[in-house]
Amino acid sequence: MQAGAEGAGRVSRCCWKCSVTQLKKIFWGVAVVLGVCSSWSGSTQLAKLTFKKFDAPFTLTWFATNWNFLFFPLYYLGHVFKSAEKQSPKQRYRECCRFFGDNGLTLKVFFTKAAPFGVLWTLTNYLYLHAIKKINTTDVSVLFCCNKAFVFLLSWIVLRDRFMGVRIVAAIFAIAGIVMMTYADGFHSHSVIGIALVVGSASMSALYKVLFKLLLGSAKFGEAALFLSVLAVFNVLFVTCIPVILYFTKVEYWSSFDIIPWGNLCGFSILLLTFNILLNFGIAITYPTLISLGIVLSVPVNAVVDHYTSEIVFNSVRVIAIIIIGLGFLLLLLPEEWDVWVIKLLTRLKVRKKEEIPEGNGDIASGLPNKSRRTRPSMSSFAH
Repeated sequence: MQAGAEGAGRVSRCCWKCSVTQLKKIFWGVAVVLGVCSSWSGSTQLAKLTFKKFDAPFTLTWFATNWNFLFFPLYYLGHVFKSAEKQSPKQRYRECCRFFGDNGLTLKVFFTKAAPFGVLWTLTNYLYLHAIKKINTTDVSVLFCCNKAFVFLLSWIVLRDRFMGVRIVAAIFAIAGIVMMTYADGFHSHSVIGIALVVGSASMSALYKVLFKLLLGSAKFGEAALFLSVLAVFNVLFVTCIPVILYFTKVEYWSSFDIIPWGNLCGFSILLLTFNILLNFGIAITYPTLISLGIVLSVPVNAVVDHYTSEIVFNSVRVIAIIIIGLGFLLLLLPEEWDVWVIKLLTRLKVRKKEEIPEGNGDIASGLPNKSRRTRPSMSSFAH
């Protein structure tokens, strides 16, 4: 009895710990979702506001990418506060450099493994920001959600990932949503160019993710932080010349540095940095699916802001396109074993129904003879 009580106590304590851990994870998940949604929608709206005074999307991309250098220092601060075995910055850097190979971050590795991703990072952000100039932020944010479908298609073709019919349906939804979004504005030149720019940005983002998995595999938190800081170094060394050329050719020109809205530029960079931090390191405290939901929730936030600040028309075609793309994005969040789980759940429900029916019949059948058995003694006693 004592052993049974102790075992029951241990089980209850384990269940309590599991429930508390899950509640903490869900709580942090809600916080991360709100952070992802607010930072992504806020950076998009602030970029739109910045272009009214400072029409230079590539310069804004270059300026914001330089802030990636803060990734590794911020990670090291977290390592110092959280880790029991504290390492010096040099030791931590050397350990994270093993991600690039046995020789660490050499010049050859920098140009073969880091530089291509620096180009893709710049193209993704530049095309996204340039699209904001052409179309409203609601369309930009919802069309960028198609990058999840592009990631699946590229992973299926290049990485030979598992084929999933539901994800093919989601990719079809994404393509149909793009076509409907183009049709919503009547195929005007500015809207078609803007949609093409967002689709190009989503494609570059998908190519970045698939190539990273193909060439580098999976990265730990410190390795990912170092890699993103290396992208900032590449941006400073090799991309700086492009804004300078655009300035002197007057493609992206401003009369004086006094008119540059530094507050908007820094605010956009901080929000974008926050978004990338939550996106890359949020899985340490919550579920990845919840993080992805924050990107979808940014669409209605941008829609509400556009409704009050711009002349966007939410006709039936645009609303259906937004719903279709959002549904496709949610379908892509389903885990790989979702069909097995559904089949198991349906099987359990069928088994329970079959068990309940015989039990109910048995009760009725057994009740009748019991009643007859009870009545027989009373009759015999009455006869005597």
